[in-house]
Amino acid sequence: MTDMSPAAPRRPGERALAALGHVPPPLSDADASPHAFPDGGTWRTEIPSVEGPEALATVLKESARLDVPIHRISQGSGVWMLTDAEITEMVDACAERDIELCLFTGPRGTWDTGASTRTDSGGGGLRARGHDALAGCVEDALRATELGVKCVLVADEGVLWTLHRLRASGVLPADTTFKVSALVGPVNPAAYAVWEGLGADSINIPSDLTLAHFSEIRRAARAPMDLYVEAPDDLGGYVRMYDAAELIRRGAPVYLKFGLSKSPGIYPYGAHLRDLTLATARERVRRGRLVLDLLARHGADGGMSPLGSRLPGELTRFPVPAAPDA
Repeated sequence: MTDMSPAAPRRPGERALAALGHVPPPLSDADASPHAFPDGGTWRTEIPSVEGPEALATVLKESARLDVPIHRISQGSGVWMLTDAEITEMVDACAERDIELCLFTGPRGTWDTGASTRTDSGGGGLRARGHDALAGCVEDALRATELGVKCVLVADEGVLWTLHRLRASGVLPADTTFKVSALVGPVNPAAYAVWEGLGADSINIPSDLTLAHFSEIRRAARAPMDLYVEAPDDLGGYVRMYDAAELIRRGAPVYLKFGLSKSPGIYPYGAHLRDLTLATARERVRRGRLVLDLLARHGADGGMSPLGSRLPGELTRFPVPAAPDA
């Protein structure tokens, strides 16, 4: 019988190093993720920090020029930083290319009143402070989905659980997906499983986790991972292009996010940051091309989800309590 299974991806420099006697230990099947997206793919792509229609147009043009497939576009400044017309333009442009658009929910601690986020400890970070901030995030989600946005980005456990309950009750569309921000991402298997239980459909994890950590998380939960292959400076600035194949093997299903280190922050975006935002948008797409080329050279570019795929598959949720009587 002929073995039709695909050849294992080669490791960087393995032939040259083997000739010198440097042979790495064999890959363990126990480390590989048993999960995939419902379409059978193990990885998808995402371009983050696309802050408005002009930046989106730049990304779409550059992705066509460099032949970079995109499954998801995400934005970081928030729904509340965009007009209805701008959101509608982004929704329509993504729909034309069958790309999922993900917008961030509003009030976050780093932009709110209070000094704790300015301290060395960071205080409550991006989490929503008080009822009014929670309500603002809900308002953002309602407004975005009414305008056709199907993915909402969150940075607070309470906001996520509230939005998941609204989705379960039919207030938000049933096919809305919730993405957890990298700035609050879990770093252990138990925490990852909690975020999935609260309603997360994909979860950013910090880019500095070890390969073993990826396998540990995958033994505890199956929600898709969002991973910066290259992380922005405020997330450490890590560049893990040569780990991409192994991150897919251990973390599947995973979104490969093409971030950018050594670049100033652009949140919240406005016209005063236009030139920087458009330049970094173009470079994020180019970084994506570099990652895809590297995967191809190592024979690890198989398994990408079909373009247009967006749903995460069946996930484990905490029971949603019945709504209280009015």
